[in-house]
Formats: sequence, structure tokens, C-alpha cells
Amino acid sequence: MKELERDLGLPSVLAISIGAMIGSGIFILPALALEIAGPAVILAYLLAGLLVVPAALSKSEMATAMPEAGGTYIYIERGMGPLLGTIAGVGTWFSLSFKGALALVGGVPYLLLLFDLPLKPVALGLAALLILVNVFGAKQTGRLQLVIVVVMLAALGWFAAGSAPSVQSTNYANFFADGVGGLLAATGLVFVSYAGVTKVASVAEEVEDPGRNIPLGILGSLAFTTVLYVAVVTVLVGVTDPGSVAGSLTPVAVAAEQTLGRAGVIAVILAAILALVSTANAGILSSSRYPFAMSRDQLAPPSLSTVSERFGTPVASITLTGAVLLVLIAFVPILDIAKLASAFQILVFGLINVALIAFREGSMEYEPEFTSPLYPWMQIFGAITGLLLLTQMGTVALIGAVAITVGSVIWYLLYVRPRVSREGAASDAIRRQVGEEALSDVAAPVDGTDEILVALTKDVDEARERALIELAADTVRQDNGRVVVVRFEEIPDQAPLTEAATIQSATDRSFETRVEALADDCGVDIEADEIVSHDTKHAIVNLADDRGVDTIVAEHEPLRLRSRIVGDPIDWVVRHAPCDVLLVDNLGYDAPRRVVLSGDGGPYVPLAVSVGEAVAAANDGAISLWYPTDGERTDQYEQTMAEYEAELGELLSVAVAAEPLRTDGGDHALPELLVRRGPDHRLRTALFDDRPTLPSPGCTTVTVYPHESRRPPLFRRLLERIVF
Repeated sequence: MKELERDLGLPSVLAISIGAMIGSGIFILPALALEIAGPAVILAYLLAGLLVVPAALSKSEMATAMPEAGGTYIYIERGMGPLLGTIAGVGTWFSLSFKGALALVGGVPYLLLLFDLPLKPVALGLAALLILVNVFGAKQTGRLQLVIVVVMLAALGWFAAGSAPSVQSTNYANFFADGVGGLLAATGLVFVSYAGVTKVASVAEEVEDPGRNIPLGILGSLAFTTVLYVAVVTVLVGVTDPGSVAGSLTPVAVAAEQTLGRAGVIAVILAAILALVSTANAGILSSSRYPFAMSRDQLAPPSLSTVSERFGTPVASITLTGAVLLVLIAFVPILDIAKLASAFQILVFGLINVALIAFREGSMEYEPEFTSPLYPWMQIFGAITGLLLLTQMGTVALIGAVAITVGSVIWYLLYVRPRVSREGAASDAIRRQVGEEALSDVAAPVDGTDEILVALTKDVDEARERALIELAADTVRQDNGRVVVVRFEEIPDQAPLTEAATIQSATDRSFETRVEALADDCGVDIEADEIVSHDTKHAIVNLADDRGVDTIVAEHEPLRLRSRIVGDPIDWVVRHAPCDVLLVDNLGYDAPRRVVLSGDGGPYVPLAVSVGEAVAAANDGAISLWYPTDGERTDQYEQTMAEYEAELGELLSVAVAAEPLRTDGGDHALPELLVRRGPDHRLRTALFDDRPTLPSPGCTTVTVYPHESRRPPLFRRLLERIVF
């Protein structure tokens, strides 16, 4: 695929960044912000500039590590995954297009101070001209931007310097009359004045020496623009009567007329038109790179990543962006939509800070030439303050941001997901953290298993009875524990529990003798008993509670949906037992040496690990880790899982080997005992479980249900389902 030519030097980078910021932020928004915060609008501009610093630092770092066209989309997609990358790409593309259209429509009122012209046709003509300029090439774009910025800054400098002597200190009276709420609301509004500071990262692939020019361009333009904004707004407030420019479409021209006369007004008009045109120009330049970059990553149709042989620019992407811009100018009430898009920009800035943390903490190759200071506190501060400002934008803005997000998600589900199987650095970072916590749970010292209750709830033959007892004995042997085997008999509610019901039969005595004789063979203490009750499930739980047993072992009964709704004894025991529960699909037990831990792609629960290890150690065996291989698994996933499995093996006292397994029943060595985790929410899992289903092992299977006190927190279980 053809690469974009690197021909944008530092002057062009500064021009693009400054030109992208100095537009509606200084020529339109001060009048709106004055209505909200009064003279404190000066402080609002300063505060907004400071709050942009974390995103500017984060984007500077990521741009030097990944100097590719696409900017925000690239960083969020690589850091957070294709879903959030799609949201960021589509949302930022639209928001930049909205702001470009706002800049053109907002600049025309200044022009109308000199000429009697129709607003929309002029805005459409300027938009068409800028689209053609961007099609002709980035070098021409950068040069035009440089000329525009120089002229614009000269005019603004003259306005600020020439008007400064006319400043009246009385205009700053009641500076905080609207309180902190007004200040924050105004800060949220003018925050978008700085959104263009990171636009240059979207053309990073075209920047010469990106390791030097990108950070200098972003941070230098932010510092310069913040000082300029504060100076101009300070003068504007100081030279005008309180409230005289609030709500005006041309506030800077109103101020210039009072201090510099007709010549000052003409200079401001020229600066305003050039500033707003440069904002639109930078918006077209940077926003057109979002569909270009998304197309290269298969998140958008491939035609959008085609580079013209004649002009060396992504003509299709620029044309699409230009078409959206023209439609917005012609048909949409652009001011309201620009505010909605600006709210989304604030959210995207927060995602940028989170994406940097994901890159730093994940395993993805990441080698920036510039690194952000005060990591990660700077990024955390930026994410939190971004959300705070977002709440100040109003309900309509939040609804609009949600609408853009929902539309992006729908595009992802319909177009992107069938084509892309990548994941972001954040997924791997979270996966590693969750894996480390699971390993810590396995390694954490716990009290040994002192007593296991083998609950016989139905008539079974002696072989199955012995299998359950030997399994329990192997599990408890290394802790010198005890096995209690109890046969539960349930009689109808209509029959009274009298002494006659407790008289042992010959079968009962034979059962106790047979079970207790196994103590010598199993090498553990074994006690046998019988209990008669009206309700077996309550009897099991009550006995386990009274004796303080650590684990209940019982044969697994099919937990069908009807059984769950009506009530299944063993299922009820699982949910109410005061201890761990092991349900056994009993196909026999004969000193198993090949013990398998069956996973669903996530960490193995400590109880399953401890049971598997105890059985393997008791029989001089080994553990195999089964995990599904069907479906798309990224290289990052495979690497992280391999490291997790290796660390798990180091924690255990028996040999451990990982064994990938096809869920369609491909060839695999048959285990002698399989241990797996049970679902957390049994009814919901029965209906909606989408975890990989491993083939039938053809041997006894133990499904473990840890007691609530030993289960990981719900939030961690949700993370496991998402990232594994």
C-alpha cells in the first residue's frame, strides 16, 4: 500500500495546530461564555487550556510511537480495541466536520459587516475551495495554513496591543458573580476552543522528524494559544461595557470599534475570516484522515484508503468529508450540532488519556520517542476532569454524544466485527491484571480441608459409592483430613418422623461396615452415617453447617430448566451450602493419574486447581490444562495465556502441561478425571451461556462450586468474561 509523503515541517505543524484552534474559540465563543460566567470567562479560558494539557501530553507521546495518519482513532483503536476505535474514529470525524462547518458559517457574519452577501452560498463556496486545496496535497495545505496563521496573528496582536490602553478596571467588577458553577459551565463551553491542539497528530504520517516536531508542535501551539486567548479575552472584557457584547455574533469586532475605530474593525474582520477559514481548512485536512486510517484497518470500506497517484492524497476520503461538510452547511442548524460534537470531543480526550495507560501497562510493542511526565497521575487527572466538563455541556449535548456512540456501535456490529478480530492494548493489560489476581488467589495460603461430607442422595451401586469416597479421600489426604459419608433418606411429609424411622436396617448396617472398611484402603479416617428427613436438601445443608465441613461431595443430577424452576435438591444445596460443593458426574474412579483442568478460556478457579492438584498428587499423576482453540485468538491473547499457564504450573506441586483443545471434538488424549468450574449464575447461564463447550471427556467429571466467600468479586468475573 502506498505511503503518504512526509513533507510537513515544524512551521507547518505549528500552523496547522494553531490554525485549528484560533477560530470560533476566540471570535464566536467569548460572547456566549460571557452570558454564562461574566468576567470570569477570562479564567475559564485559562482553566480550559490547563485541562487540555494531559490529553496533549498523551497524544504527543502516542504520536511519536505511532506516527500514522488517523491520530485519535489510531491511538484509541490500538489502545482500547476496534469497538472504541470505531466510536472514536466515526465520532471525531463527524465532530471535526461539524466544527469546520461552524467555523465557515460563523465567519460569514464578520464578512457581512463589510459586504451585503448571502450567508450560506458564501460558506458553501469557501468550503468547496478548501476541499479542492486539500485534494491538491498536504504541502499546499501546510503552506496555505502558514500564510493564514501569520496574517491572522498579526491582526489579533494589533487588536490586543492597541486596545490594551483602553482597558477599564471597573469592567472586571463582580468577577465571580456567577460562582463556581458559572465558571465550570463556561470552561466546558470554551474547552472546545483547544480541541484542535492535537489535530496535527492525525497527519503524523506526513510530518518530518515526528519524534521532535510533533511534541513541539502540540505543546508549543497549546502554550501560545492559551496565552493569546487569555490576553485577547482580557482586553475584550476590559474595553467593553459589561454585557454589551454578550450574545453578539461578532464580539471582537464590537470591541475593536470602540478602541481602534474603522481600521481596527477591518483588521479584526480580516483576522476573523482568516481564522475561521483556517479552522475549517485544518478540520478538512485532519478529519479526512480518519476514514483513511479506518479504511486501512478494515473499519471502513477499502476505497477510502486509496491514495491518488496524481496528487498523493486520499481523494476519496477528502471527498466524502467535504460532502458531509457541504450538507451540514446547507441543511443543518450547525451551531447546535457543533455543540453536540464538541461534547464528544471532550469524551474522546478522556479516552486518549486512558489509551495511553493501556499502552504503558499492556504487552504491545510500544516505544515512544517522547514520554509524558507525571504518568499515570496526569492521565487520570485528564480523564476525570474531562468527564466533569462533559457534565457541564447540558442534557442535549450528552444525548447527542450518546447518539453518535450508538451509531458507531451499530456500524461496528454490522460492518467491522465480521471483518476484524484485533484487540486493544487495554484488553491485554486487563487480562494480565485479572490473571495475576487469579494466580494470587491460588498461591494464597488457606486452611487445609479438615472434613469432607459425601452426601448420598439416591441409591447407587457399590462401585459408584466407592468412587465418590475415594475421590473425597484423595482430596483430603494431603491435609490429614476426614471423610464423612452420609446416606440421606427422605420420607413423605405425611409420614411422621418417629423412632421407628430411625431404626437401622440390615442394609444400613452393611453400608456403614462397608464404608468404614475403606478407611484402611484410602489412608484417611472415614465415618459413615444415615439421616432420615422430610427434606433432603435442608438436611444436607444443616449437617454441613452443624459439623463445619469444608466441602460437600455429591453426585451430579441433570440441572434442567424445569428442575431449576421447580426446585432440584442438589441445585438448592449448591446455592445454600455453607461451604464448597463438588458435583460429580460419576463414571468410576480408579486412581487417576491424568487429571485435566477444563477451562473456558479464562483463569482457572482456585478450588478447581486445588482439587486437581490434590488428586494428581495423591496418585503420582500430572495435570493437563485444557483450553478451547476454536475462534479467533490474537497473538497477544496466546502470549498472555501461555505466561499465565506457565506461572500457574510453577505454583503447583505436580507436573502441569497446557493442552489446546478443539471444541468440535478433535483428537486429544482422554483424561482419567476432569475438573471444571460451575457457572456463577445458574439459571442465566443455562439460557444464555456462550462460552466454548468442550467435547465430552468420557470420564468422571467434577464440577466445582466455591463458597461465596471464595468466589472472586462480581466485577472481576465480568472482566474475565470480557477479556478472556
